[in-house]
Amino acid sequence: MGALRLSVATDTLRLAQPFRIAGYVFDTADVLVVTLDDGVYQGRGEAAGVYYLGDDLAHMRAAIEEARTAIEVGPTREELRAILPPGGARNAIDSALWELEAQRTGRPVWALAGLGSEPKPIVTTFTISADTPEAMAAVARGYAQAVSIKVKLTGDLDLDLTRVAAIRAARPDVWLGVDGNQGFVAADLEALVAGLGAYRVSLLEQPLARGREAELEGFRSPIPIAGDESLLSLEDVGPAKGRFDVVNIKLDKCGGLTEGLLMVAEARRLGLGVMVGTMIGTSLATAPGFILGQLADLVDLDGPTFLAADRAPAVTYRDGTLYAGPEVWGAPRTVTA
Repeated sequence: MGALRLSVATDTLRLAQPFRIAGYVFDTADVLVVTLDDGVYQGRGEAAGVYYLGDDLAHMRAAIEEARTAIEVGPTREELRAILPPGGARNAIDSALWELEAQRTGRPVWALAGLGSEPKPIVTTFTISADTPEAMAAVARGYAQAVSIKVKLTGDLDLDLTRVAAIRAARPDVWLGVDGNQGFVAADLEALVAGLGAYRVSLLEQPLARGREAELEGFRSPIPIAGDESLLSLEDVGPAKGRFDVVNIKLDKCGGLTEGLLMVAEARRLGLGVMVGTMIGTSLATAPGFILGQLADLVDLDGPTFLAADRAPAVTYRDGTLYAGPEVWGAPRTVTA
């Protein structure tokens, strides 16, 4: 690809409200932003890492600095997969390489990614973080534009079902999914699935802890089960068969759009559904996921909606859909002195 100059910066993003999931409460989100500059064009990428794996700012920075020489040589995106392991560091560099290639070739990223037509707005879920049932129902009513809602649970079976009941009563019209965030144990599954079914829940994401995936083998659930924390990168897709029905691909987990496309192809080959999710981040982090989301059955790309302030230009949320135009990520930017 030719010699590149790599710049690395960090941002702390303030959240509009605390974000609660099983075992965690977030008030801010730290992200790493990289720029690859060839003297004429620039490519950018943002990554938040994977908090439950210790893939934080320090870890991502260290990984990039260790690989700086190999990155500045100008690797292809496929070569990058051998330079950096899956995770936030590779995602940031991979995203920057995609944008740089789009600018150099004059071809949009969607065409480089092999999509047959220009991306269209896609339905995305809007997430409700764990709180009291009353507070969560109020958030659901506040998501007036949403046609798809995902609910964060904590692993407290009775309270979680009460939360879901309150949200369903507040929004009888929406598609509803829940995210266990590893909070449950296998003994909860029968009662959990039965309870969720009563409220027309269409997806159960990551009910058991990472490392306990084998306990899902043989469990017959009328509600599709998605793997998130259990499924990080391409090598995890094969073992998902027989345990999960849906693979949740997040670019910070797998290491970028390049690996994400490979995961989609493998999931389809195995007959698994595809979901595209995200960590909390700005529109710059969301735009590559939007490209991957064109190939998905389910999309959960509402990360920027949790921020007190997003980057500009920003992705657009309208009538329950998401759209990321080339001005957000991929538009030509000529370097000036």
